Amino acid sequence: METPAPDYTNRAVHPYRIKQGSLETRVSNIAGKAYAMNVITPVRTWTVWLNKLIFWIALKRPSTLQGLVSLSLIHYARWVIVGNKQFPHLAPEQPVENLRYSYMLFFSNFNGSWDQYVDSFTFAIPSGLDMFWKWDVRYPKSVPLTPFHDYIRYNQIETIHYYNAYPMASSNDIKSAKKLRLALMYFDARLDEQASDEAFQKQFHLLLRDLQHDMGSMRHTPIVSMAAHCVEQRLQQERLLAGTTLQGYKETV
Repeated sequence: METPAPDYTNRAVHPYRIKQGSLETRVSNIAGKAYAMNVITPVRTWTVWLNKLIFWIALKRPSTLQGLVSLSLIHYARWVIVGNKQFPHLAPEQPVENLRYSYMLFFSNFNGSWDQYVDSFTFAIPSGLDMFWKWDVRYPKSVPLTPFHDYIRYNQIETIHYYNAYPMASSNDIKSAKKLRLALMYFDARLDEQASDEAFQKQFHLLLRDLQHDMGSMRHTPIVSMAAHCVEQRLQQERLLAGTTLQGYKETV
């Protein structure tokens, strides 16, 4: 009887659990508005030089990735190839691995949901994705979308620890903040201290008009996946626990 293949359909968007004594810790690859994606795919060792050549061409001709650069939801994206004999050997007692394939590691941080990101990636540079992953084992091509989604989900691994300096800021929020800061510095440098209140108000209103699209507030986004929802539930439980502990302390004092 053939053993059914494991279902990895939801592995990319659902958190998994690590039991620690009587506590249960939820782990997620979402920090605020940002999502950390890590995908590891096997590459036939004899084709590694082709992948490296493609990466070198893309580096020398940035226009090949122009569609990717234009996607404002992406913080960054990076491809790295690790040879089958390049994995670290940390201790003498660690067994020596005899790997059949080399591996390509893809890392990316982005804003929005998993589906939005993968679909945007596909529509922005479909030929680029096919060019980068063409030699990977069982790569189905980026179009149609469903097989490509299944391929990414199957090879994606969870981010156990994810730090984001500005979790509630998207990449567009950060760009807007930089623009706002420079505009205020320029406004202050040109400010005439002897100007009347009416003149100042007029110049200030012009400044606000020019920057109105860059003054958004940073707040929680709607649920983009079950993982994000679980993170919010965990934070609420931690706040409730902290409040209960503080109340108990006051009563003892």
